[in-house]
Amino acid sequence: MKVVLIPCPIAEQTAAQVLPEEVRQHILACRHFLVENIRTARRFISELKLGIEIESLQFEILDKDSQRAHIKDYFKKHAQAEMIGVMSEAGCPGVADPGALAVSIAQEQGIEVIPLVGPSSILLALMGSGFSGQSFCFHGYLPIDKVDRAKRIEHLAREVEKSGQTQLFIETPFRNDSLLEHLLQTLSPESLICIACELTSPLGFVQTKTGKQWAQNLPSLHKKPCIFLLGK
Repeated sequence: MKVVLIPCPIAEQTAAQVLPEEVRQHILACRHFLVENIRTARRFISELKLGIEIESLQFEILDKDSQRAHIKDYFKKHAQAEMIGVMSEAGCPGVADPGALAVSIAQEQGIEVIPLVGPSSILLALMGSGFSGQSFCFHGYLPIDKVDRAKRIEHLAREVEKSGQTQLFIETPFRNDSLLEHLLQTLSPESLICIACELTSPLGFVQTKTGKQWAQNLPSLHKKPCIFLLGK
């Protein structure tokens, strides 16, 4: 058995531009998939037009609520499978993603793991920011509580100043505008903030500006997938 980490597009209708042929060939070789969302996975494979009968494929959920024992049982049940594909809802499985659980179990059991090339919003944002790519940390979501959030933002800003380490984080898309406002209220006007929005889509952008510059021309980020970065 081999565990294949299959990247998915992070913007709609971009598969042809962002996925190499190798990804398609490995999907063709898989009949069993661990996926974050079955509907999304089925639609993605269908859109590739590989000539696969979707009904012939077997999908099992692997999300944030999946238990280690369940995934271990899944591997045991399908031990004779040549390949098991692991698929995130978007981007690269295993990177800030529940797919890491399957990879951990595979490594524990000595199963070969094959990571495939594809779009990662975290790396694309870092590449386009102009901030340090030698030292960086992805924090996921910041606290929702305004007081706790302000404390975390202040802490991240201190880390930037102290070590130069780039700090990355995200927010639920419908709260992006609120997060940006909170960043501008909490940080110094001269602090550098990068926003990577709708990456790989025709409307996507990666822009780094000071807090003062962002405040002068606020972008509309509502319901748009974004990554925020602090750095210098």
